[in-house]
Amino acid sequence: MPLTPPHPSRLRLIDLALVGAYLAGITLFGLRYRKSAGRSLRSYFLADRNIPWWAISLSIVAAETSTLTIISVPGLAFAGDFGFLQVALGYLLGRIVICFLFLPRYFRGELLTAYQLIGQRFGPRLHRFTAGLFLIMRAAAEGVRVFAVAIVVGLAIGTGDVASIAILSALTLLYTFEGGMAAVIWTDVVQMFLYVGGSLVALATVCHNIPGGWSALIAGASAAHKLTMLHFSWSVTETYTFQAGLLGGCFLTMASHGTDQLMVQRLLAAKNLRDSRVALLASGVLIFFQFALFLLIGAGLFVYYRSVGSAPSLGADRIFPAFIVQQMPAGIAGLMIAAILAAAMSNLSAALNSLASTAVVDFYLPRYPDISERMRTRLSRLMTVVWAAVLFALAMFSRSGGHVVEIGLSIASVLWGAMLGVFLLGTLSRRAGERGTMIGMAAGVAINLLLWLQPHPLAVPFAGRTLILPKIAWTWWVLIGSLVTCAVGYTASLLFPEPAIPGEGRVR
Repeated sequence: MPLTPPHPSRLRLIDLALVGAYLAGITLFGLRYRKSAGRSLRSYFLADRNIPWWAISLSIVAAETSTLTIISVPGLAFAGDFGFLQVALGYLLGRIVICFLFLPRYFRGELLTAYQLIGQRFGPRLHRFTAGLFLIMRAAAEGVRVFAVAIVVGLAIGTGDVASIAILSALTLLYTFEGGMAAVIWTDVVQMFLYVGGSLVALATVCHNIPGGWSALIAGASAAHKLTMLHFSWSVTETYTFQAGLLGGCFLTMASHGTDQLMVQRLLAAKNLRDSRVALLASGVLIFFQFALFLLIGAGLFVYYRSVGSAPSLGADRIFPAFIVQQMPAGIAGLMIAAILAAAMSNLSAALNSLASTAVVDFYLPRYPDISERMRTRLSRLMTVVWAAVLFALAMFSRSGGHVVEIGLSIASVLWGAMLGVFLLGTLSRRAGERGTMIGMAAGVAINLLLWLQPHPLAVPFAGRTLILPKIAWTWWVLIGSLVTCAVGYTASLLFPEPAIPGEGRVR
C-alpha cells in the first residue's frame, strides 16, 4: 500500500523555504565539479584519487546513512532498546579485517571496481557473475531506501509518493550526472554535517519538551530499559544479541564495505593504501556514535510521548518524522526535513555512481575496450541516467511493512553472504577455482534466499519425527551465506580442479 500522510502538512512557509533552499543549494554545489569529472573514467568514478582521507571517511558514513537510518533507527529504540548498537560493534571489527585482508589487494593495480579483482583472480565468468549480483542487490536495496523518502516528504509537505521521489531523484541525478565521484563525495561531506547537526537539534528539542529535560530523559529511558545495549544469547532467532551483533555485524561490514562497489569505490578514491585504511577505521568510530545519537532520539521520544499521555497511532518508522512536523518550532522543522533529505540524496548519489561504474567497467568495456576516453565518459553519464530510472521504478514496488531499515539490510544480506564468500575464497585459498567458486556462490545465494523467504518456523518431518526449523534473524544471514559459499566452493574446486597459473594462484 502507498504511504499516505495521516494528517495535513504542519510545515510552515519558513520551513518549506529552508527545504527548497537546501535542495537548490546542494544541487548547485555538486555541479561545481562538472569540469573535473569529464576528463576520464578515473576522474569520473574515482575523482582522480585525489580526495583526502577525512572527506572519504565522512562520505562513507554519509553513504551508510540513508533516510532509513535516520527515521527507522530511532523507531528501533522507541519500540525496543539500544540493542542495535551491538551490530555497530561488529561494524568496527569488520572494518579492521577489511583493512588487512582486502584493501592491500585493491591497491595493487589500477582498479575501478571491486569486481575487477575477482576477474584477475578467477576469470571473466565469475567477474561478470559477481558484478551482476551487485547490480541486482544494490538496485533492490536502494529501491527500498528511495521509497523511504516518501515517509518524510509525505508527512512534511503532503506530496504523493511519485512526486516526492521524482523531485529528489531528479535533483540528485543532476549533480551526480555532471560531477561524478568528486561531486558525490563532497556533497556527502556537506550533507553529513547537515543531518548530524539537525539530529543534535532534534535531540535538544526532545529534551526541551520533556519536563525535567536531559536528566528526566535519561531517568525515564533507563527505567523503561530503553538504554540496555547488551543481550547475551546464542539464539539464532533473536535479531539483536551480542553474538549476532559482533559476528553478524562483522561479516555484514566485510561484505558491504569490502565487496560492495558502493563503498569500495570510495576507498579506491583515496590517495594511497594508508589513507584508505585510516578513512575506513575512522568511519567505524563515527558510525557507532551516530547510531547512538539516533537511538537516543528514539528513547527520548518514548519518554516524551509517555509524559504527554500517548504516542500518535503511527508505525515506529513514522514517529520521528511526525514529531519533527508536529512539535519542532518553525525553522527547526525545515532544517530537520532538509537533514533527512540530505541523507537520502547522499545515498542515492552514491548508488547511481557505483551502479554506473559497475555496468560500464565490468560489462561494457571488456567487450568494447577500444572506445575513446571521451566515449567512455559519455557512456558513464548515460548509465547514470539509466540507473536513476531503474531505481525510481523499483521504489514504486518497495512497499511493505516492518522497520524499513531492517527491510533494506535484509534484502542486501541475501546476496552479500555469497559475495563475501567469493572474496574470501579468492583471498584465503589458492586451490579455489572459478568453476567451483561459482557453484559455491550459487549455493550461498540459495541458502540466503531460503532464509529470507521463510516466513516463520517450519515443521519438517524427519525419520518419524517433526523437526522445527527456526526463523533465523537477518543478522546471521551474511555469516551463514559466506560460510556456505566457502565450504561448497572449496569442495567443488577440489572435485572439479582446474590448471593453476603460477604466482597469483589463479586457476582456469
